[in-house]
Amino acid sequence: MQPQDATEDVVIAGAGLAGLGVALGLHRKGVRSVVLESSPELRTSGFAFMTWTNAFRALDALGVGDKMRSQHVQVQGVRVMSSVTGEVVREIDIRVQGKRGPHEARCVQRNVLLQALEEELPKGTIRYSSKIVSIDQDAGSDAKILHLADGSTLRAKVVIGCDGINSVVAQWLGLAKPCDSGRRATRGHAKYPDGHGFQPKFMQFTGKGFRAGLVPCGGTDVYWFLTWSPAYAHGKKDDVEQSSTAMKQFVLAKLRSINAPPQVLDAVERSQMNDVLVAPLRYRPPFSLAFASISKGNVYVAGDALHPTTPDLAQGACAALEDAVVLARCLGDAIFGDGRESVETALLKYAGIRRWRSVQLIAASYMVGFLQQNDHALVRFLRDKLLSGLLAKGLLMMPDYDCGTL
Repeated sequence: MQPQDATEDVVIAGAGLAGLGVALGLHRKGVRSVVLESSPELRTSGFAFMTWTNAFRALDALGVGDKMRSQHVQVQGVRVMSSVTGEVVREIDIRVQGKRGPHEARCVQRNVLLQALEEELPKGTIRYSSKIVSIDQDAGSDAKILHLADGSTLRAKVVIGCDGINSVVAQWLGLAKPCDSGRRATRGHAKYPDGHGFQPKFMQFTGKGFRAGLVPCGGTDVYWFLTWSPAYAHGKKDDVEQSSTAMKQFVLAKLRSINAPPQVLDAVERSQMNDVLVAPLRYRPPFSLAFASISKGNVYVAGDALHPTTPDLAQGACAALEDAVVLARCLGDAIFGDGRESVETALLKYAGIRRWRSVQLIAASYMVGFLQQNDHALVRFLRDKLLSGLLAKGLLMMPDYDCGTL
Protein backbone atom coordinates (compact mmCIF):
# COMPACT_ATOMS: atom_id res chain seq x y z
CA MET A 1 0.00 0.00 0.00
CA GLN A 2 0.98 3.60 -0.48
CA PRO A 3 1.51 5.91 2.52
CA GLN A 4 -1.54 6.66 4.62
CA ASP A 5 -1.94 10.17 3.25
CA ALA A 6 -1.76 9.02 -0.38
CA THR A 7 -4.32 10.58 -2.73
CA GLU A 8 -5.87 8.93 -5.78
CA ASP A 9 -8.00 10.70 -8.36
CA VAL A 10 -10.39 7.78 -9.00
CA VAL A 11 -10.85 4.83 -6.63
CA ILE A 12 -13.10 1.92 -7.58
CA ALA A 13 -14.31 -0.41 -4.83
CA GLY A 14 -14.55 -4.01 -6.07
CA ALA A 15 -12.88 -5.98 -8.86
CA GLY A 16 -15.99 -7.70 -10.15
CA LEU A 17 -17.50 -7.22 -13.60
CA ALA A 18 -18.69 -3.68 -12.90
CA GLY A 19 -15.48 -2.57 -11.20
CA LEU A 20 -13.11 -3.94 -13.83
CA GLY A 21 -15.44 -2.76 -16.59
CA VAL A 22 -15.40 0.80 -15.25
CA ALA A 23 -11.62 0.68 -14.79
CA LEU A 24 -11.09 -0.52 -18.36
CA GLY A 25 -13.55 2.02 -19.77
CA LEU A 26 -11.72 4.82 -17.96
CA HIS A 27 -8.38 3.43 -19.15
CA ARG A 28 -9.64 3.55 -22.75
CA LYS A 29 -10.59 7.20 -22.12
CA GLY A 30 -7.13 7.98 -20.74
CA VAL A 31 -8.19 8.18 -17.08
CA ARG A 32 -6.11 6.35 -14.48
CA SER A 33 -7.94 4.58 -11.66
CA VAL A 34 -7.16 2.28 -8.73
CA VAL A 35 -9.34 -0.74 -7.97
CA LEU A 36 -9.52 -1.91 -4.35
CA GLU A 37 -10.49 -5.58 -4.09
CA SER A 38 -11.17 -7.17 -0.71
CA SER A 39 -10.20 -10.70 -1.84
CA PRO A 40 -6.56 -11.81 -2.12
CA GLU A 41 -7.10 -12.71 -5.78
CA LEU A 42 -9.60 -12.27 -8.61
CA ARG A 43 -13.04 -13.51 -7.57
CA THR A 44 -14.63 -16.11 -9.85
CA SER A 45 -17.73 -17.18 -7.90
CA GLY A 46 -20.86 -17.75 -9.95
CA PHE A 47 -19.21 -19.90 -12.65
CA ALA A 48 -20.98 -18.40 -15.66
CA PHE A 49 -23.77 -16.09 -16.72
CA MET A 50 -25.93 -15.53 -19.78
CA THR A 51 -24.41 -12.68 -21.74
CA TRP A 52 -27.05 -11.10 -23.94
CA THR A 53 -27.02 -8.61 -26.80
CA ASN A 54 -26.86 -5.56 -24.52
CA ALA A 55 -23.86 -6.99 -22.67
CA PHE A 56 -21.99 -7.75 -25.89
CA ARG A 57 -22.56 -4.17 -27.03
CA ALA A 58 -20.93 -3.06 -23.79
CA LEU A 59 -18.08 -5.57 -24.19
CA ASP A 60 -17.51 -4.36 -27.74
CA ALA A 61 -17.28 -0.81 -26.42
CA LEU A 62 -14.69 -1.98 -23.89
CA GLY A 63 -12.77 -3.86 -26.60
CA VAL A 64 -13.13 -7.46 -25.37
CA GLY A 65 -16.33 -8.60 -27.12
CA ASP A 66 -14.68 -10.63 -29.87
CA LYS A 67 -12.40 -12.34 -27.37
CA MET A 68 -15.49 -13.63 -25.52
CA ARG A 69 -17.19 -14.67 -28.76
CA SER A 70 -14.18 -16.78 -29.73
CA GLN A 71 -14.32 -18.74 -26.47
CA HIS A 72 -18.05 -19.29 -26.01
CA VAL A 73 -20.64 -20.86 -28.28
CA GLN A 74 -23.61 -18.76 -29.41
CA VAL A 75 -26.86 -19.90 -27.82
CA GLN A 76 -29.39 -20.42 -30.61
CA GLY A 77 -32.66 -20.74 -28.74
CA VAL A 78 -34.68 -21.38 -25.59
CA ARG A 79 -36.37 -24.72 -24.96
CA VAL A 80 -39.28 -24.65 -22.53
CA MET A 81 -39.54 -28.12 -21.02
CA SER A 82 -42.74 -29.79 -19.80
CA SER A 83 -43.10 -30.08 -16.03
CA VAL A 84 -44.93 -33.38 -16.57
CA THR A 85 -43.07 -35.27 -19.29
CA GLY A 86 -39.71 -33.48 -19.36
CA GLU A 87 -40.07 -33.05 -23.11
CA VAL A 88 -39.82 -29.83 -25.13
CA VAL A 89 -43.19 -28.02 -25.23
CA ARG A 90 -42.02 -24.80 -26.86
CA GLU A 91 -38.87 -23.68 -28.63
CA ILE A 92 -37.95 -20.08 -29.39
CA ASP A 93 -35.17 -18.86 -31.65
CA ILE A 94 -33.31 -16.06 -29.86
CA ARG A 95 -31.22 -15.03 -32.85
CA VAL A 96 -34.12 -12.94 -34.15
CA GLN A 97 -33.90 -9.31 -35.19
CA GLY A 98 -34.36 -6.78 -32.42
CA LYS A 99 -34.99 -3.05 -32.58
CA ARG A 100 -31.25 -2.40 -32.68
CA GLY A 101 -30.02 -5.38 -34.69
CA PRO A 102 -29.94 -9.17 -34.33
CA HIS A 103 -29.97 -10.68 -30.88
CA GLU A 104 -26.93 -12.52 -29.55
CA ALA A 105 -26.47 -14.65 -26.43
CA ARG A 106 -23.66 -16.74 -25.01
CA CYS A 107 -23.10 -18.34 -21.62
CA VAL A 108 -19.82 -16.70 -20.64
CA GLN A 109 -17.62 -18.14 -17.91
CA ARG A 110 -17.13 -15.46 -15.29
CA ASN A 111 -13.46 -16.17 -14.64
CA VAL A 112 -12.66 -15.99 -18.37
CA LEU A 113 -14.24 -12.55 -18.68
CA LEU A 114 -12.70 -11.22 -15.47
CA GLN A 115 -9.26 -12.35 -16.59
CA ALA A 116 -9.77 -10.76 -20.00
CA LEU A 117 -10.71 -7.44 -18.38
CA GLU A 118 -7.76 -7.61 -15.99
CA GLU A 119 -5.32 -8.34 -18.81
CA GLU A 120 -6.33 -5.12 -20.58
CA LEU A 121 -5.59 -2.97 -17.52
CA PRO A 122 -2.20 -1.48 -16.66
CA LYS A 123 -0.18 -3.47 -14.14
CA GLY A 124 -0.88 -2.42 -10.58
CA THR A 125 -4.39 -1.13 -11.25
CA ILE A 126 -5.93 -3.72 -8.90
CA ARG A 127 -4.87 -3.78 -5.26
CA TYR A 128 -5.90 -7.04 -3.68
CA SER A 129 -6.65 -7.64 0.02
CA SER A 130 -7.86 -4.03 0.21
CA LYS A 131 -11.31 -3.86 1.77
CA ILE A 132 -13.05 -0.54 2.42
CA VAL A 133 -14.80 -0.62 5.80
CA SER A 134 -15.94 3.00 6.11
CA ILE A 135 -15.95 6.36 4.35
CA ASP A 136 -15.50 9.83 5.80
CA GLN A 137 -15.64 13.28 4.31
CA ASP A 138 -12.28 15.03 4.06
CA ALA A 139 -12.45 18.13 6.24
CA GLY A 140 -10.60 20.37 3.83
CA SER A 141 -12.01 19.38 0.42
CA ASP A 142 -14.63 17.41 -1.50
CA ALA A 143 -12.43 14.30 -1.33
CA LYS A 144 -13.35 11.22 0.69
CA ILE A 145 -11.21 9.39 3.24
CA LEU A 146 -11.42 5.62 2.74
CA HIS A 147 -10.69 3.50 5.79
CA LEU A 148 -9.40 0.02 4.92
CA ALA A 149 -9.61 -3.18 6.93
CA ASP A 150 -5.84 -3.23 7.52
CA GLY A 151 -6.03 0.11 9.32
CA SER A 152 -4.66 2.23 6.49
CA THR A 153 -6.46 5.13 4.85
CA LEU A 154 -6.65 6.46 1.31
CA ARG A 155 -7.82 9.84 0.10
CA ALA A 156 -9.96 9.70 -3.06
CA LYS A 157 -11.22 12.55 -5.22
CA VAL A 158 -13.80 10.25 -6.86
CA VAL A 159 -15.21 7.04 -5.35
CA ILE A 160 -17.02 4.45 -7.48
CA GLY A 161 -18.80 1.73 -5.52
CA CYS A 162 -18.79 -1.57 -7.39
CA ASP A 163 -18.55 -3.55 -4.16
CA GLY A 164 -21.54 -5.80 -4.62
CA ILE A 165 -24.82 -6.42 -2.88
CA ASN A 166 -23.41 -5.61 0.58
CA SER A 167 -21.85 -2.39 -0.69
CA VAL A 168 -20.21 -0.08 1.84
CA VAL A 169 -20.50 2.74 -0.70
CA ALA A 170 -24.25 2.16 -1.23
CA GLN A 171 -24.69 2.20 2.53
CA TRP A 172 -22.83 5.54 2.72
CA LEU A 173 -25.14 6.92 0.03
CA GLY A 174 -28.16 5.79 2.05
CA LEU A 175 -29.60 3.35 -0.48
CA ALA A 176 -32.24 0.93 0.78
CA LYS A 177 -30.94 -2.40 2.01
CA PRO A 178 -31.54 -5.35 -0.35
CA CYS A 179 -34.56 -7.50 0.54
CA ASP A 180 -34.71 -11.27 0.71
CA SER A 181 -37.03 -12.57 -2.03
CA GLY A 182 -37.73 -15.70 -0.01
CA ARG A 183 -36.04 -17.83 -2.66
CA ARG A 184 -32.70 -19.60 -2.84
CA ALA A 185 -30.39 -20.53 -5.71
CA THR A 186 -27.71 -23.07 -6.37
CA ARG A 187 -25.47 -23.25 -9.42
CA GLY A 188 -23.12 -25.77 -10.93
CA HIS A 189 -20.52 -26.21 -13.62
CA ALA A 190 -20.01 -29.57 -15.33
CA LYS A 191 -16.96 -30.35 -17.45
CA TYR A 192 -16.89 -32.88 -20.29
CA PRO A 193 -13.29 -33.36 -21.52
CA ASP A 194 -14.51 -35.27 -24.59
CA GLY A 195 -17.48 -33.01 -25.34
CA HIS A 196 -20.95 -32.86 -23.77
CA GLY A 197 -23.27 -33.37 -26.76
CA PHE A 198 -25.79 -30.70 -25.71
CA GLN A 199 -27.20 -28.49 -28.43
CA PRO A 200 -26.41 -24.77 -28.06
CA LYS A 201 -29.79 -24.03 -26.51
CA PHE A 202 -30.99 -22.88 -23.11
CA MET A 203 -33.19 -25.52 -21.45
CA GLN A 204 -35.76 -24.11 -19.03
CA PHE A 205 -37.62 -26.20 -16.42
CA THR A 206 -40.33 -25.34 -13.89
CA GLY A 207 -41.77 -27.49 -11.13
CA LYS A 208 -43.53 -27.22 -7.79
CA GLY A 209 -41.92 -24.21 -6.17
CA PHE A 210 -38.74 -24.30 -8.25
CA ARG A 211 -37.21 -23.29 -11.56
CA ALA A 212 -34.11 -24.69 -13.25
CA GLY A 213 -32.06 -24.21 -16.37
CA LEU A 214 -29.07 -25.61 -18.24
CA VAL A 215 -26.99 -24.08 -21.01
CA PRO A 216 -23.64 -24.98 -22.62
CA CYS A 217 -20.78 -22.46 -22.43
CA GLY A 218 -18.63 -24.18 -25.05
CA GLY A 219 -17.92 -27.66 -26.32
CA THR A 220 -16.73 -29.02 -22.96
CA ASP A 221 -18.47 -26.89 -20.31
CA VAL A 222 -22.10 -26.76 -19.15
CA TYR A 223 -23.66 -24.37 -16.65
CA TRP A 224 -26.80 -25.18 -14.69
CA PHE A 225 -28.86 -23.54 -11.93
CA LEU A 226 -31.86 -24.19 -9.73
CA THR A 227 -33.90 -21.64 -7.76
CA TRP A 228 -36.53 -22.62 -5.22
CA SER A 229 -38.71 -21.44 -2.38
CA PRO A 230 -37.64 -22.98 0.95
CA ALA A 231 -41.31 -23.59 1.76
CA TYR A 232 -41.19 -26.37 -0.85
CA ALA A 233 -37.88 -27.83 0.38
CA HIS A 234 -38.57 -30.96 2.37
CA GLY A 235 -36.06 -31.87 5.05
CA LYS A 236 -33.91 -29.73 7.31
CA LYS A 237 -33.03 -26.38 5.81
CA ASP A 238 -29.51 -26.39 7.30
CA ASP A 239 -28.71 -29.79 5.80
CA VAL A 240 -29.73 -28.67 2.32
CA GLU A 241 -27.98 -25.32 2.45
CA GLN A 242 -24.76 -26.32 4.22
CA SER A 243 -23.96 -29.78 2.85
CA SER A 244 -22.80 -30.02 -0.75
CA THR A 245 -23.78 -33.68 -0.90
CA ALA A 246 -27.29 -32.97 0.39
CA MET A 247 -27.64 -30.06 -2.02
CA LYS A 248 -26.72 -32.17 -5.03
CA GLN A 249 -29.29 -34.80 -4.04
CA PHE A 250 -31.84 -32.04 -3.47
CA VAL A 251 -31.30 -30.72 -7.01
CA LEU A 252 -31.49 -34.19 -8.53
CA ALA A 253 -34.73 -34.95 -6.67
CA LYS A 254 -36.32 -31.76 -7.98
CA LEU A 255 -35.29 -32.51 -11.55
CA ARG A 256 -36.43 -36.13 -11.34
CA SER A 257 -39.84 -34.93 -10.12
CA ILE A 258 -40.42 -33.30 -13.53
CA ASN A 259 -38.83 -36.11 -15.56
CA ALA A 260 -35.83 -34.06 -16.63
CA PRO A 261 -33.79 -35.79 -19.38
CA PRO A 262 -31.01 -38.17 -18.23
CA GLN A 263 -28.25 -35.98 -19.71
CA VAL A 264 -29.42 -33.08 -17.52
CA LEU A 265 -29.24 -35.27 -14.42
CA ASP A 266 -25.79 -36.41 -15.49
CA ALA A 267 -24.60 -32.79 -15.70
CA VAL A 268 -25.59 -32.28 -12.06
CA GLU A 269 -24.07 -35.61 -11.03
CA ARG A 270 -20.67 -34.84 -12.54
CA SER A 271 -20.44 -31.32 -11.08
CA GLN A 272 -17.71 -31.10 -8.46
CA MET A 273 -18.93 -30.85 -4.87
CA ASN A 274 -17.15 -27.57 -4.28
CA ASP A 275 -18.80 -26.20 -7.43
CA VAL A 276 -22.21 -26.19 -5.72
CA LEU A 277 -23.10 -22.85 -4.16
CA VAL A 278 -26.23 -21.80 -2.29
CA ALA A 279 -27.31 -18.20 -1.88
CA PRO A 280 -30.45 -16.25 -0.98
CA LEU A 281 -31.89 -14.31 -3.90
CA ARG A 282 -32.00 -10.67 -2.85
CA TYR A 283 -33.04 -7.49 -4.61
CA ARG A 284 -33.22 -3.78 -3.89
CA PRO A 285 -36.85 -2.57 -3.77
CA PRO A 286 -37.13 -1.08 -7.26
CA PHE A 287 -39.12 2.00 -6.43
CA SER A 288 -36.71 2.90 -3.62
CA LEU A 289 -34.31 3.78 -6.44
CA ALA A 290 -36.75 6.13 -8.10
CA PHE A 291 -35.76 9.07 -5.89
CA ALA A 292 -32.69 7.68 -4.14
CA SER A 293 -29.25 9.28 -4.29
CA ILE A 294 -27.32 6.83 -6.46
CA SER A 295 -24.67 9.53 -6.77
CA LYS A 296 -23.75 12.21 -4.26
CA GLY A 297 -21.08 14.69 -5.18
CA ASN A 298 -18.08 12.61 -6.23
CA VAL A 299 -19.41 9.25 -4.97
CA TYR A 300 -21.61 6.85 -6.91
CA VAL A 301 -22.40 3.16 -7.41
CA ALA A 302 -22.71 0.64 -10.23
CA GLY A 303 -23.42 -3.06 -10.72
CA ASP A 304 -24.90 -5.02 -7.82
CA ALA A 305 -24.10 -2.12 -5.52
CA LEU A 306 -26.74 -0.20 -7.50
CA HIS A 307 -29.28 -2.74 -8.74
CA PRO A 308 -29.10 -6.12 -6.99
CA THR A 309 -31.80 -8.22 -8.62
CA THR A 310 -33.13 -11.74 -8.84
CA PRO A 311 -31.62 -13.71 -11.75
CA ASP A 312 -34.87 -14.45 -13.57
CA LEU A 313 -34.08 -12.32 -16.64
CA ALA A 314 -30.35 -13.12 -16.56
CA GLN A 315 -29.59 -9.41 -16.67
CA GLY A 316 -27.68 -8.57 -13.48
CA ALA A 317 -24.20 -8.97 -14.96
CA CYS A 318 -25.31 -7.57 -18.32
CA ALA A 319 -26.62 -4.40 -16.67
CA ALA A 320 -23.37 -4.09 -14.70
CA LEU A 321 -21.47 -3.97 -17.99
CA GLU A 322 -23.89 -1.33 -19.28
CA ASP A 323 -23.21 0.70 -16.13
CA ALA A 324 -19.47 0.45 -16.74
CA VAL A 325 -19.64 1.90 -20.24
CA VAL A 326 -22.06 4.71 -19.38
CA LEU A 327 -20.14 5.67 -16.26
CA ALA A 328 -16.73 5.63 -17.95
CA ARG A 329 -18.10 7.74 -20.81
CA CYS A 330 -19.67 10.35 -18.54
CA LEU A 331 -16.71 10.62 -16.21
CA GLY A 332 -14.08 10.47 -18.94
CA ASP A 333 -15.79 13.20 -20.97
CA ALA A 334 -15.97 15.43 -17.89
CA ILE A 335 -12.28 14.98 -17.06
CA PHE A 336 -10.99 15.41 -20.61
CA GLY A 337 -13.79 17.51 -22.06
CA ASP A 338 -13.91 21.22 -22.73
CA GLY A 339 -14.23 22.05 -19.05
CA ARG A 340 -17.87 23.09 -19.22
CA GLU A 341 -19.09 20.00 -17.36
CA SER A 342 -17.94 19.20 -13.82
CA VAL A 343 -17.40 15.70 -12.49
CA GLU A 344 -20.44 16.10 -10.27
CA THR A 345 -22.61 17.09 -13.24
CA ALA A 346 -21.28 14.13 -15.22
CA LEU A 347 -22.19 11.77 -12.39
CA LEU A 348 -25.69 13.21 -12.20
CA LYS A 349 -25.98 12.52 -15.93
CA TYR A 350 -24.92 8.90 -15.31
CA ALA A 351 -27.47 8.62 -12.51
CA GLY A 352 -30.21 9.93 -14.78
CA ILE A 353 -29.39 7.40 -17.50
CA ARG A 354 -29.14 4.39 -15.17
CA ARG A 355 -31.83 5.08 -12.56
CA TRP A 356 -34.95 4.05 -14.52
CA ARG A 357 -33.15 1.29 -16.35
CA SER A 358 -32.30 -0.16 -12.92
CA VAL A 359 -35.87 0.21 -11.65
CA GLN A 360 -37.22 -1.52 -14.74
CA LEU A 361 -34.67 -4.31 -14.52
CA ILE A 362 -35.34 -5.17 -10.88
CA ALA A 363 -39.14 -4.97 -11.14
CA ALA A 364 -39.39 -7.01 -14.35
CA SER A 365 -37.04 -9.69 -13.09
CA TYR A 366 -38.96 -10.07 -9.83
CA MET A 367 -42.30 -10.41 -11.62
CA VAL A 368 -40.97 -12.96 -14.10
CA GLY A 369 -39.58 -15.01 -11.22
CA PHE A 370 -42.89 -14.81 -9.39
CA LEU A 371 -44.84 -16.05 -12.39
CA GLN A 372 -42.39 -18.80 -13.29
CA GLN A 373 -42.01 -20.20 -9.79
CA ASN A 374 -45.41 -19.54 -8.21
CA ASP A 375 -47.29 -22.77 -7.56
CA HIS A 376 -50.81 -21.38 -7.16
CA ALA A 377 -53.15 -23.48 -9.32
CA LEU A 378 -54.39 -20.54 -11.41
CA VAL A 379 -50.91 -19.08 -11.93
CA ARG A 380 -49.56 -22.52 -12.83
CA PHE A 381 -52.35 -23.08 -15.37
CA LEU A 382 -51.84 -19.68 -17.01
CA ARG A 383 -48.08 -20.13 -17.05
CA ASP A 384 -48.07 -23.60 -18.52
CA LYS A 385 -50.91 -23.08 -21.02
CA LEU A 386 -50.71 -19.43 -22.00
CA LEU A 387 -47.69 -17.61 -20.63
CA SER A 388 -44.73 -19.93 -21.20
CA GLY A 389 -44.04 -18.53 -24.65
CA LEU A 390 -44.55 -14.93 -23.54
CA LEU A 391 -42.21 -15.40 -20.59
CA ALA A 392 -39.56 -16.93 -22.80
CA LYS A 393 -39.93 -14.10 -25.31
CA GLY A 394 -39.67 -11.69 -22.39
CA LEU A 395 -36.03 -12.70 -22.13
CA LEU A 396 -35.45 -10.69 -25.32
CA MET A 397 -36.98 -7.45 -24.09
CA MET A 398 -34.25 -6.32 -21.67
CA PRO A 399 -31.34 -7.19 -24.01
CA ASP A 400 -32.81 -4.96 -26.74
CA TYR A 401 -30.86 -2.00 -25.38
CA ASP A 402 -27.77 -0.11 -26.41
CA CYS A 403 -25.64 1.58 -23.76
CA GLY A 404 -23.67 3.41 -26.44
CA THR A 405 -19.92 3.68 -26.91
CA LEU A 406 -17.17 5.19 -24.81
